[in-house]
Amino acid sequence: MPVGLFRVCLLVITAIVNHPLFFPKENGTAPESTEEIIQKMKEREESLRLEQLRLEQEIADQEATQKALEKAAVVVEESKEEKVRWDMWTALSMVIFLLIELWRQDFQEGNWQDIGGEEDDMAVLGKAFKGVALPNKAVLASFYEKRILGTTGDMARMREMVEGFADDLLEALRSVCNRDADMEVEDCMGVGSMYENWRVRKPFVCDLIVPFAPPEPYCFRCQTWCSGDSFPPDEQGYGTIKVCRADEDVTGCICDKTKLGEDMLCLLHSQVSSTRPSSEMEDLLCFKNTQYLDADQVMKWFQIAVTKAWNRISHKYEFDLSFSLLDSPGALKIKFKSGKSIAFNLTPVVQYENSDVYFISHFPRSSLAADIPSSTHWFLTFAVYERRFIQLVSKTLPANACHISCLQILSFLHGKQCSLTGPSGLTNYHLKTVLLHLLQARPSQDWAPEKLEARLQDMLKFLEKCLHEKKLYHFFIGNGKVPAELGFPIIFQRAEPLNLFRPFVLRRDIYRRMVDTFHEMLRNMSALINEYTVHIPLAHTNGIRKE
Repeated sequence: MPVGLFRVCLLVITAIVNHPLFFPKENGTAPESTEEIIQKMKEREESLRLEQLRLEQEIADQEATQKALEKAAVVVEESKEEKVRWDMWTALSMVIFLLIELWRQDFQEGNWQDIGGEEDDMAVLGKAFKGVALPNKAVLASFYEKRILGTTGDMARMREMVEGFADDLLEALRSVCNRDADMEVEDCMGVGSMYENWRVRKPFVCDLIVPFAPPEPYCFRCQTWCSGDSFPPDEQGYGTIKVCRADEDVTGCICDKTKLGEDMLCLLHSQVSSTRPSSEMEDLLCFKNTQYLDADQVMKWFQIAVTKAWNRISHKYEFDLSFSLLDSPGALKIKFKSGKSIAFNLTPVVQYENSDVYFISHFPRSSLAADIPSSTHWFLTFAVYERRFIQLVSKTLPANACHISCLQILSFLHGKQCSLTGPSGLTNYHLKTVLLHLLQARPSQDWAPEKLEARLQDMLKFLEKCLHEKKLYHFFIGNGKVPAELGFPIIFQRAEPLNLFRPFVLRRDIYRRMVDTFHEMLRNMSALINEYTVHIPLAHTNGIRKE
């Protein structure tokens, strides 16, 4: 038993001593393990070095990317700051430009009297006027007496004859019209050069306007470009005329401005009253399927009515009446048996509210309304106020003032030049507008008869300046200095000024021809005047120049 226990213990001790975990075989494996460890350490060192290089590369890439992003952010920030600075400079430049433009317009509108000053006239007139000498006072006086006064003496008799016949014709027109269905025609009024006493070119033509109104219970509701609604720039100076029932409140109900559903009705207007038959509106001379007055239909109705009226009274007169021009529906001509004839224009118009401003359907012999947007757009004429302004100013001028003489001479020269070189865009209405501006700007004593030469030069200077700037503003529209005695509507005084030369800005061919015609007229002025002037002794002209 003890021997067996001893053997077991010896076996256990031997097993423990020979266990590899306690006593490894150092002599056989030590060198091999050391080399392996060294090799592994080198490999680990190499892998760590490669990992370090990779990490350094990544860090470098990240730093480069960060720098690029920072640089891009700086560029964006600089561009924003540059843009802000540029926007500020642009806005500042625009403000400065607008201030200069407003100052220039105020200077032009408030200092018309400086236009005729004596400072540097040739600089104002430009190259076209250099070397052009106006005829002296004696030559101008002789020309005016021989050519102007000698041909305008019978205008008063012609006006009286035409007005008397027109009144008789309109009375007959009222008798042939249906008072319950046709338009109501009022008395005619004379306007234009024949009634302002400055027409010089033959044939003499009287311009008469005839206001008319719709039959009861209808009325006209007029709307202009300056009444608040937006009108395109090419429709400035125009308006529309809506035919409504007198008891219809077009501004108080929105049913006419909003499209109601099929199952909705307006409580103020029944379906019968709101949707009028198309034939009814066409009988009221409206454009098809609208309530707006059609200028073409008005002229057709007026021509038919005038023809019926003449057939009723033709037996009382020993002459014939006919329409003279196809493109001017209101142009009439009286033909006597002797072969002589008298032409006049009878044009229907619509009164604007309670003023003497009128919507005119057609402008006879004029290019003012040559490009009407549509037949429902009517041009506004201020001819009655223009005539009244000239009459009002004439009362404050010296006796035998030269304002009408200046306009007559310039109109004659322009007409002569157009007969030589052909018509241009410049019209007598433009010439009259120049005179109206100067009449308002210059003091009364400057229009004495002996200052005819100076005032004629002022008109030429002013006209050339307007041609150069392509700006000639309507005298009444936007003019806050219109005399209160005229009773001119304030809505047009507060409107933006209307540039009569605006159509020529887009049509360069017409503008070029107009400028060339004006310059040619300047060069031919002396020759045109001397052609109609009697011989004046040299001593007499020298004596006048010394005065």
